[in-house]
Amino acid sequence: MAAEGQEIPEELKTEQAAPAPAQSDGADEEEEIEAMKRRVAEMESEAAKLREMQAEIDQQTESLQENKEDIDARSIFVGNVDYGASPEEIQAHFQSCGSINRVTILLDKFTGQPKGYAYVEFAEPSLVAQALVLNESVFRGRNLKVVPKRTNLPGMHRGRGRGGYRGRGRGGFPPRGSYRGGAGYRGRGRGYSPY
Repeated sequence: MAAEGQEIPEELKTEQAAPAPAQSDGADEEEEIEAMKRRVAEMESEAAKLREMQAEIDQQTESLQENKEDIDARSIFVGNVDYGASPEEIQAHFQSCGSINRVTILLDKFTGQPKGYAYVEFAEPSLVAQALVLNESVFRGRNLKVVPKRTNLPGMHRGRGRGGYRGRGRGGFPPRGSYRGGAGYRGRGRGYSPY
């Protein structure tokens, strides 16, 4: 800070600009309204683009699902496959049924070892019925299990799965002589229980 007798150097002095003449409030409000209208129009155009993109994605996933169902209709599941079997050997085993597009032996994703089953995709769905005749046929000393491949429907589950939640209700009878003090102990209670 400068002492009372000292002058402030010119470069440190700040000029105060004269305040701009006040615009009328009506013009400011109209500018704000116009800006809001532009923003709303931009948002509406973005929303229209998003709807268009979503419709396009829905159409693609629908065609992929149809394609997957078509492939599954032409495929069989082969179970109890020998762990040392190659896709070429499986293809040779099912070659009598017709033209084969692809043989997939599933591997454990952690160990890379075969899981013991495979999928065989044929050129036409009618060949699946011919392949089902090879159910219980012997391949490398094992009886193969041959069934049509089912289409996996995401979100469709059969019940709770293994060891599902069974609840912790208050019903039933407590065991006699439990660690809480035998048959006469009723606990502090966590709500109304008449018996």
